[in-house]
Amino acid sequence: MRLARADLVLTHISGQAEAVMGKDRFKRAGGTGFQPVQSFQITSRNLPHWQEPGSVYFITWRCREGMFLAPEERRITMEALRYWDGKKWNVYAAVVLPDHVHILAQPLKKAETGCFGLAEILHSIKRFSARKINQDRGAQGSLWQDERYDRIVRDEAEFLEKWQYIRNNPLKAGLTLYAEDYPWLYEKTD
Repeated sequence: MRLARADLVLTHISGQAEAVMGKDRFKRAGGTGFQPVQSFQITSRNLPHWQEPGSVYFITWRCREGMFLAPEERRITMEALRYWDGKKWNVYAAVVLPDHVHILAQPLKKAETGCFGLAEILHSIKRFSARKINQDRGAQGSLWQDERYDRIVRDEAEFLEKWQYIRNNPLKAGLTLYAEDYPWLYEKTD
């Protein structure tokens, strides 16, 4: 698998952080309620979330405890996360398993200034997929855990390691013998 270096924008943390904590981070004017990420920021719920414009992220989120995705529900989730590919983020690799999702992606620049925030993108994906899946199930309530794990990818070696981790996850779970045969694995080829 060859990666075009020009497509990868891997950044390093500059050491200057603008901490965005507590209720202040929810005071946003107009639009979707989500502001673009214009500089390094730290937010927190149960886990810390660091965002730096131009960074690539390894992201994981899980189904609510006891919930599992049927094959058709994994397809819905993959389509939801790929919907914004090239619009709000570049998705390099992604896999949807029965109880969790892994993504290697880079938020794109917003029209105004800064980049799309992970919270905005993931909220849209989780909301759409949960509504569609619940509608198909005839169910209500949350499908996904509120929290997510995200990590800024720091260099090309880590990028390739996370890509390989995503690729091998269905094999490790015993869901397929060959990564290429797993229908809910996406890998950018150009």
